[in-house]
Amino acid sequence: MPNNLSLLFTDGETLRYGENSHQTAVFYKDPTCTEASLATAKQLHGKELSYNNIVDADAALEMIREFHDTNAVAIIKHMNPCGLATGETLAEAFSAAWEGDPVSAFGSVIAVSRKVDLATAELLKGRFVEILLAPAFDADALEFLKKKSKDIRLLHVGKIAAAKPCKVYKHVIGGMLVQDRDVGTFEKWDCVTKAKFPTNKNALAVFTWLITKHTKSNAIVMCHEYKPGFFCILGLGPGQPNRIDSNLRLCQPRVSDNVGRMELPSGKTAAEFEREIFGELVMGSDAFFPFHDNIEASHQAGIRYIVQPGGSVRDAEVIAKADELGVAMIFTGMRHFRH
Repeated sequence: MPNNLSLLFTDGETLRYGENSHQTAVFYKDPTCTEASLATAKQLHGKELSYNNIVDADAALEMIREFHDTNAVAIIKHMNPCGLATGETLAEAFSAAWEGDPVSAFGSVIAVSRKVDLATAELLKGRFVEILLAPAFDADALEFLKKKSKDIRLLHVGKIAAAKPCKVYKHVIGGMLVQDRDVGTFEKWDCVTKAKFPTNKNALAVFTWLITKHTKSNAIVMCHEYKPGFFCILGLGPGQPNRIDSNLRLCQPRVSDNVGRMELPSGKTAAEFEREIFGELVMGSDAFFPFHDNIEASHQAGIRYIVQPGGSVRDAEVIAKADELGVAMIFTGMRHFRH
């Protein structure tokens, strides 16, 4: 990279306020951007975008790019995917994503990978959403959403495709950080344990890994194949100062809450059903485990499949604990810290 950095952003738009109401803010646009973005989006309805709207909508768009080739819905709250699912239809994906965390979905920003149809739009009835961002809207869906609320922001972003390599910038007082955009996924896909990772769990593991990539560190994520070939978040543990809290205080309780809302199969107790579901999930961690505590904690809940980057000086201890407990674990060789 060069020693000096010159940037040109144009068409500055004054926002109502910044991150908080006492801060002023302006949104400048990158004239070289050719991707679907907040800078090139066309607002079809609703109040003007706020600073926080733009930040969350950008996170939602980055998330949904990972699933541009399927029906997918990402529900973002404070830059974390509180719900995300794929589905046979967009409406099915929406329903599964919403059920990932119905409480956090209130006031969320939603991005979808396909044109919004009426069936999907009608699922927003009675639900407060800040933004719905999509490649396009069917005419009847757009009419329904406009009548639903005068405030909901409807953003037409055009074709959504995979993220392109570029530089990204983060300002700190006294300087500017520049780095490559995190467009990678994994460098390898190696099962490092005696217990082999079943091939029928690989698609779920990749889905889990993509969600983990877009969750604030320290991230622990648990995902579920809710019907054959289609996946959703069942537990999310984002942004904690330590990884064990992300797991025990956030992710596992969220899974338990979600399983508690599922229909209990005949002949099973609630505890048996919960353990059965945990046993079919894949758990992801955005960075390596520095200790084997998360292996033990997740196994106690029933987790049998884990995907993580590896790279700790204690990898051997972590693998040994997984082997002792019969847990299958994938190393991806690529960390995805998100600060």
